[in-house]
Amino acid sequence: MRNFTLAALLALAPAGALAKPWNGIDPGTSKKDEVVKKFGEPSKVVKGDANKETLAYLGDKAIKGTTQAQFKVDAQSGTVERIDVFPGPVIDKEMVESSYGAACPASGPMPKDPCYVKKVTGDNFRTYFLYLKLGLAVFFKDDNKTVSSFVFTPMAGAPKAGSAGGGASGGPAGAGSER
Repeated sequence: MRNFTLAALLALAPAGALAKPWNGIDPGTSKKDEVVKKFGEPSKVVKGDANKETLAYLGDKAIKGTTQAQFKVDAQSGTVERIDVFPGPVIDKEMVESSYGAACPASGPMPKDPCYVKKVTGDNFRTYFLYLKLGLAVFFKDDNKTVSSFVFTPMAGAPKAGSAGGGASGGPAGAGSER
């Protein structure tokens, strides 16, 4: 049942894209209007600094399989820059690895298939898996076993709609922090 639930969360993600789409929404390409058309009006819209806004779906408007989903949008271009997904079901490391790929080798050539590099956040020392080829970061709860959130972004260096470049962190743009 748990594998089915994770599969349902990932079902609409085609292979080979520059960023890993989530539920048909592709960070760096999809527009705010597409999000609203697909999921309805958000629970709330938060205006941020630097011409950014967040569409938040939570509570009775939570998207199926989540407790919350946030779409970070460039308010000027309307482009979705990042998607933060907080899963409803318990998802563990084994499920993540079976869905997205195992750890990257410590040395030697990188495999053709996606793999992750294990990282730790700078602010609260939380473990996360960084899937560079997918533009995906998977953050874990304090137990370092169960998923806290998935962050879908364009890969670093991949051109974003309406801008000259991607993130500067060596991974998905903005993947070094969660919520």
